[in-house]
Amino acid sequence: MQLKKPARGHTIYFKNMPKITATGTVAGPKECAGIVGQYVDRALENDMFGESTFEKAECKMLRCAIDCAIENAGLARGRVDALFSGDLLNQIISASFAARDFEIPFLGVYSACSTMSESIMLAAAMVNAGYIKNAVAATGSHFASAERQYRYPLEQGTTRPPQAQWTVTGAGACVISARGGGAGIANATIGRVVDYGVTDVNNMGAAMAPACADTLVQHFRDTDTSPEDYDMILSGDLGALGSRILKDLCWEKGFDISCNHVDCGEIIYKVIEDEFQGGSGAGCSAVVFNSYVMSMLKSGLFRRVLFAATGALLSTVSSGQGESIPCISHAVQIETQTAARG
Repeated sequence: MQLKKPARGHTIYFKNMPKITATGTVAGPKECAGIVGQYVDRALENDMFGESTFEKAECKMLRCAIDCAIENAGLARGRVDALFSGDLLNQIISASFAARDFEIPFLGVYSACSTMSESIMLAAAMVNAGYIKNAVAATGSHFASAERQYRYPLEQGTTRPPQAQWTVTGAGACVISARGGGAGIANATIGRVVDYGVTDVNNMGAAMAPACADTLVQHFRDTDTSPEDYDMILSGDLGALGSRILKDLCWEKGFDISCNHVDCGEIIYKVIEDEFQGGSGAGCSAVVFNSYVMSMLKSGLFRRVLFAATGALLSTVSSGQGESIPCISHAVQIETQTAARG
């Protein structure tokens, strides 16, 4: 099926269909115990990854994922024209510190937990336009570093409320090239900042679901498609509660995604009941998309995937001042050559 390309909307189309030629993923032991673990390139024995702090471990994971993706693509570092990356820490220090070790032109991206889809979108736009030939899009997160920054240090022993998600310890990267084999990036829908007034920093799913619904509905309208045109509609890290809210919001707008929607936060861990709401964090969608989902595309089990990572654009300062949580979601459509031919 050939998808239509209207002239208006929030969706940009990539005529030259940049390819995701390789991926690289790293994840902690808790994450690798689930169904996604068998697809991860490097499974860690512990969350410290041989470092003295959680922040240094997060940076090392990101470096490892980027290196792995470049190696899997069969490229030398010198042939990568740009690195698009970010993370959840202040001043995106994990991405910045990782970039200094690669000597690759670096564009830092902050879109909270939606950084993976935004990085893919920006890299694909640059490759599609012919400005660069090879790019890497990457992000990651660490449970302990995120808790320390956004909530409470682990040493405090604060009880987690039932609506809280577990920030994923992991990182993912993908190489996006003008030529080569692999699934292609057909288009991307740029999200809008959406705020439904949620102020609970532990309830990320409820905060982010409206932004994801807004982007998905916009994408369906822009591309004149329906949920049935996709083998999988993949949201980033809404968890169990946020996933249910997303389905309800899309249904209210006339789009039933219940049959093929999957949330990365719901499937990242072994048994979701163990973690109540499931996973979150920039590493959540980065690990699931670049391992499990890309494996399904490469094997031909999936032909067309709509990937919409979600991000909560809050800070400890804004939360302390009583602000609500503005959120965003960017969507990218990934498809195999057989799907593109229709």
